[in-house]
Amino acid sequence: MSEQHLSHKTKFTVRFSEVDSMKVVWHGNYLKYFEDGREAFGLAHGLDYLKIYNSGHFTPIVHSEMNYKAPLRYGDSGIIETIFINTPAAKIIHEYNIRHAETGQLLVNGKTIQVFTSTDGILQLNNPSFYEEWKKSKGLL
Repeated sequence: MSEQHLSHKTKFTVRFSEVDSMKVVWHGNYLKYFEDGREAFGLAHGLDYLKIYNSGHFTPIVHSEMNYKAPLRYGDSGIIETIFINTPAAKIIHEYNIRHAETGQLLVNGKTIQVFTSTDGILQLNNPSFYEEWKKSKGLL
């Protein structure tokens, strides 16, 4: 396994619909920010959802974790860094760091694990061929 990790940074602004009555981001919205980061990562690195779907697979999340350090507030800008963690297992692991865009303060970090299933929902125990080819193209094998 290569020790090289791929990453991507995405900037976003907190919308009114994402905050609670205290004007801070409601905790569940950080999972949506993780999703935004994964989608941007996939588009930037050629591992987007349509490519996965067109290969005959889904990648459901089977594990997620978040560690809250400090809140984002309505109108704040944040930067989510999405980091691909290379593993030989048939899964996709991402780690995340959400920072305040102006101060650089770490606000939330976390991790998600996705597995491969067929579009019929059958768990795939081996890496699909398209994923192996993608890893080779990125120097991860």
